[in-house]
Amino acid sequence: MSKLRILYVASEIQPFLQTSEVSDFVRKLPQAMQERGMEIRILVPRFGLINERKNRLHEVVRLSGINIAVGEEEKPLVIKVASIPNAKLQVYFIDNEDYFHRKTVFYDKEDNFYEDNDERAIFFCKGVLETVKKLGWAPDIVHCNDWMTSLIPMYLKTTYKNDPIFQNTRSVFTIYNNDFAHQFKDDLLDKVKMMDIDDSMLQNLKSADFAGFIKTGAEYADAVIRAEEEASESLNNLFTEIEQGRTVSTIEKDDNFLDSYFNLYNELVG
Repeated sequence: MSKLRILYVASEIQPFLQTSEVSDFVRKLPQAMQERGMEIRILVPRFGLINERKNRLHEVVRLSGINIAVGEEEKPLVIKVASIPNAKLQVYFIDNEDYFHRKTVFYDKEDNFYEDNDERAIFFCKGVLETVKKLGWAPDIVHCNDWMTSLIPMYLKTTYKNDPIFQNTRSVFTIYNNDFAHQFKDDLLDKVKMMDIDDSMLQNLKSADFAGFIKTGAEYADAVIRAEEEASESLNNLFTEIEQGRTVSTIEKDDNFLDSYFNLYNELVG
């Protein structure tokens, strides 16, 4: 059997940035899968908190230079790369001056949620898929982590479904307890749309909030994982709603944790 190719997409990864458990998860799982013979790529945003000099990030010129449409605007995509110390893993960083050069992640210094976090997520999700195309590397699995990656499963099932790079790709969407209360503006759907996507495919996103992003990711992913059992009441209610339409699995962080993911990936690919 040929090596499985797994693309991990997340908002953060150790040691470059850690604001939640996502960072730790996306550091450990890819290395474990690589040690089991899988081929790995990792893509995260280059948030302004990440020190480029200290972490030895450098631009990958051959991957940069694409413009990504977010609504009416097009923004230039810059790709940087760095290696994880003591691991044979490279991390690719999606960068853009307007979206990612702030010194905080999703909230400003007064703890206000950034109004354009929706655009940052859209730019990131589209940028990930365009970068993978430019790499010419066809993933068997795209494992999306947290709300910021939630549009990727939909894009894989619509705009990118006939692209040779993604024709056989399956997606996994892991949901974390990183909910927020903000509601985005009415133009969210127009900004999210791409070729082959109409309003009927975006019903879940009409609420323009955290739940809308999560439900959209869960609707289009081939497997949905709940990162941990304990959650707020509102998040538990959201899981109950999602589970009416599809199965949501919880993979316990026990001795069988890595085996469970290894088996999940192989089952999805068939």
